Amino acid sequence: MKVLVLTGPESTGKSWLAGTLQAAFGGIVVGEYVRHFIEQTGRDTCYADVEQIARGQLQWEDQARAARPELLILDTHLLSNMLWSQELFAACPSWMESALLEREYHLHLLLSPNHVAWVDDGQRCQPELAQRQAFYRRCEHWLRLHRQPLRSIEGDWQQRQTQALQVVQQWLAGNTESNR
Repeated sequence: MKVLVLTGPESTGKSWLAGTLQAAFGGIVVGEYVRHFIEQTGRDTCYADVEQIARGQLQWEDQARAARPELLILDTHLLSNMLWSQELFAACPSWMESALLEREYHLHLLLSPNHVAWVDDGQRCQPELAQRQAFYRRCEHWLRLHRQPLRSIEGDWQQRQTQALQVVQQWLAGNTESNR
């Protein structure tokens, strides 16, 4: 099983690209649990919700891993939960980082906020490009610090789609360099 993670700031095309990649290469997509949580509760999250959201994300991931697909595509993982917890509440449960590091992720596609418009969907909260760029830098810093394999995806929507399809095709064929 190869595990691909789409990560980065909001409104950069993670969910859309996850679906595009699944259509092209098959596999199972694991969505973003926090979206489900907000839809179910009908309210904004608070710090007391962070652990439940993180555990829900891990449970969805574990269920998909148990199916042992050739390709597992994660629309997000605990890195986003950790960074959003720190961003919104200036705190994060201590177990989350070690839980993230205990899992094997084979490639991260880090999506840049540049060259695409922010879209308000009722759950997003970083309309300013500078906010999303700062979140991108925090993601990139963490991934590089922990030597996680990553490729940056940039450009407009068509360029993102083309890049992601090419990177994943090469990766699945075993012909890619990570950590660029």
